[in-house]
Amino acid sequence: MAKRNGSGNTSARTLQEQFRGITLLSHALVGIHALIPLFVTYPPNINVIVTAAIVVFCGCWRSVKSEPPTESMSKKDAYKFPLVGSVMLFGLFLAFKFLPKDIVNMVLTLYFILLGTLGLVATVDPLLGFSDADLLRKQREFKIPGIPVVLKDGLEFEFSLLELVLCIPAAGFCYWYWQTKHWLANNILGIAFSLQGVEHLSLGTVQNGVILLCGLFFYDVFWVFCTPVMVSVAKSFDAPIKLLFPKELAAAEFSMLGLGDIVIPGIMVAIILRYDVQKHLVTPKQASTGKPRLFYSCFLGYVIGVVATIVVMNVFKAAQPALLYIVPSVLATTFLHAYLNGEAKTLFYWSEAADNAVKKEDASASDKNEDDDDNVTNMETKTTNQSRVTRRSVASRAP
Repeated sequence: MAKRNGSGNTSARTLQEQFRGITLLSHALVGIHALIPLFVTYPPNINVIVTAAIVVFCGCWRSVKSEPPTESMSKKDAYKFPLVGSVMLFGLFLAFKFLPKDIVNMVLTLYFILLGTLGLVATVDPLLGFSDADLLRKQREFKIPGIPVVLKDGLEFEFSLLELVLCIPAAGFCYWYWQTKHWLANNILGIAFSLQGVEHLSLGTVQNGVILLCGLFFYDVFWVFCTPVMVSVAKSFDAPIKLLFPKELAAAEFSMLGLGDIVIPGIMVAIILRYDVQKHLVTPKQASTGKPRLFYSCFLGYVIGVVATIVVMNVFKAAQPALLYIVPSVLATTFLHAYLNGEAKTLFYWSEAADNAVKKEDASASDKNEDDDDNVTNMETKTTNQSRVTRRSVASRAP
């Protein structure tokens, strides 16, 4: 029997190990697929669709854990996100317009090289198969003393020996990207960022995801169709915030896909997968269903949205806001399937934290009942043994 923790689920390692096969397979597909354009001419439209699909699929399975994230997006955050994104986007547009483009890109590149090193380490680390008990994974603390005025409280870091070792090749890879700006290096860093985003960014509730997607639907439409800002920033920003797809082996021209078109819908697909896992794989009363249900509809909706974006882009020969097609497709396929299953309302109001709290209460009650049953069994056994001893004593005294 699997060991249980306080949440009533199987242990943290057990749930992740249950899906380790599909997680490793999806990572292998991501890696192999990223290398194909190096050797053969790969139609960029197909490349965009397949890359987006397998990265989202891989990130979703990475997000499945026994415990919900400690921090997640609130409803207020979901409402504010398009506004904050708009301010940042317009700020970048003004920076590229009024400041030397080379200096802006140099600063942003250095920043993303640091993030890229950490992102590569965090992406590779879980795939190596070391357990948390291994010496290589033991966390060590490092503290930078406080500096008056600049850094009053100092900084604290935690890292393992394994993470420190992985930083060396990761930093070397980022240095190669900095020196060459090769499209493959750009894509590997972009994929690492996307996987980390889909894995760790938590919506908290499905309702928050619906609010976020609807807000970013209008954000994307406005900044692409009504202004030149989005396209201008995407073309000027020389950092791994977009994936590049060479149109030929010479790699002189590229198609592009912004990481936001992967991560934003991806975190919605991921929370639907976690809903399926909790409702239909982990919860004992419903575990008989055996596999995710709504996840595949949601994932299919994402793929349909990406395909629609590519088709319209080629028909009109103009940049398209991908979320214009992805958001309606994702929401329609997901909630139509949920409605047909009779769980649309349950899905819309589902909360990871609340669901986990209920499971903890159920687990505590179950553990208490098991303890009571054990006590009763022990008392019955003790009484039975005493009766046997008494009968033997009486029998031995009989003439």
